[in-house]
Amino acid sequence: MARPGKRLRGIRKDLDLDKIYTLKEAVSLIKKSANAKFDETVEVCLMLGIDPKKPEQNVRSVVSLPHGTGKTYRVAVFAKDQKAEEAKKAGAEVVGAEDLVEMIQKGDMPFDRCVATPDMMPLVGRVGKILGPKGLMPNPKLGTVTVDVAAAVQNIRGGQIEYRSEKSGIVHAGVGKASFSEGKIVENVQALVDAVLKSKPAGLKGHYLKKMVLSSTMGSGLTFALD
Repeated sequence: MARPGKRLRGIRKDLDLDKIYTLKEAVSLIKKSANAKFDETVEVCLMLGIDPKKPEQNVRSVVSLPHGTGKTYRVAVFAKDQKAEEAKKAGAEVVGAEDLVEMIQKGDMPFDRCVATPDMMPLVGRVGKILGPKGLMPNPKLGTVTVDVAAAVQNIRGGQIEYRSEKSGIVHAGVGKASFSEGKIVENVQALVDAVLKSKPAGLKGHYLKKMVLSSTMGSGLTFALD
């Protein structure tokens, strides 16, 4: 295993990587150690006691973080006529139908999230093989297939994030920037954890939430427990 660099060794000397911190303690230490030349993202890693090979145990949903993520999400909306106008007024960066399909097929995708009205889904299906692997396919369970496109756009731009369990049974998500106040980060982390707990698969036996780790982009991870 490669030896950690000088910067990371300097960060770790003031941390106890074997300790389980309170959430507030972990946030305070992560903020102090986030000394890169850019505003590092604060990230949460939740290790779940699920079997990712079983579809019924996959965890996936959305949550609105009370203080956003510090990132502005660009939204594309598949819609026509009045719904297209509503999407534009709500702040969607790209709105269209057949023309949006053509853009995507050409590899031109200047957006981070995608929304569609229900009647547009057959059209969206044409580019499903492109959007799906990138996690951009609109999904009614995530609120991104809806007639209320304005609300969907506003929610995304206002700090709503999607979370999903990976192949290893881990949920990983950014919950803000190191420049956020400790209180805002704590509230964002709490919102994410609460949402994941509510997403516990029905009938799952054993311990669901096994471990929680907080880190920054360039820092070490700290195990924490809720206060």
